[in-house]
Amino acid sequence: MPTPPPTGPLVTRDSVAAQLRLLGVETGEILLVHSSLSSLGWVNGGPVTVVQGLLDALGPSGTLVVPAQSGDLSDPAVWGNPPVPEKWWDRIRATMPPYDPLITPTRGVGVIPETVRTWPGALRSAHPQTSFAAVGPHARAITDGHASDCRLGEHSPLARLEKLGARVLLLGAGYDACTSFHLAEYRIPAPRVAVGRPAPGGGWETVIEVSIDSDRFDELGYDFERDRDVVRGRVGAADVRLFPVADAVAYAQRWLPVHRPREEEFPYPHA
Repeated sequence: MPTPPPTGPLVTRDSVAAQLRLLGVETGEILLVHSSLSSLGWVNGGPVTVVQGLLDALGPSGTLVVPAQSGDLSDPAVWGNPPVPEKWWDRIRATMPPYDPLITPTRGVGVIPETVRTWPGALRSAHPQTSFAAVGPHARAITDGHASDCRLGEHSPLARLEKLGARVLLLGAGYDACTSFHLAEYRIPAPRVAVGRPAPGGGWETVIEVSIDSDRFDELGYDFERDRDVVRGRVGAADVRLFPVADAVAYAQRWLPVHRPREEEFPYPHA
């Protein structure tokens, strides 16, 4: 049976840039993008087209930032999608390649961030599990100094994006993907956890980290959008939202202790 033709809409580099400008994306701004390629429609050129359209809308003075997470560099004891046999765990820990910002691929964030990660001139932060990649004049200021024991907190690109007045673009992605909400978790009572991963020089290491959890972020986003100015629109077939990083962090910092309180406790072996 033949494959049915795509239903569209047809998305091109020019249409991405034009619709982003209509939405209010400004030349020269800093944009943290969470994205879903499949939500856009039929994209002529795939993720490369989307990145080109984003960069066109931002112009040469703008900076594009994406999450470049590599959560598979973690303890196999906590893997669940899929799990691996316990008898493999020690061997996996002993042979897992350490993080290399130049070659470690992204995982679980989609093909658009992976395309940005390998873009000419892109820079990537140093955290082995929750890095960010950036292209543009502010890329180094955003990605430098990402502390190895601070996934998404004060010593991560998120805090720099907040200070620099960056905005978040949810491009077909939901609020459950909004990393800015995690920065608020570092500013309120939260559990600490032991996080295992390959050590930079080889071997295995465990660091103590703030526990990050996107549970109920969809509800948090619903309330945030109801109470704050969030620009809404469409790019292709994708629902799009645009708002300042600082607004999202401040709102989450008040919302989370009320609606999702979490007691501080000493680490247990979960990410």
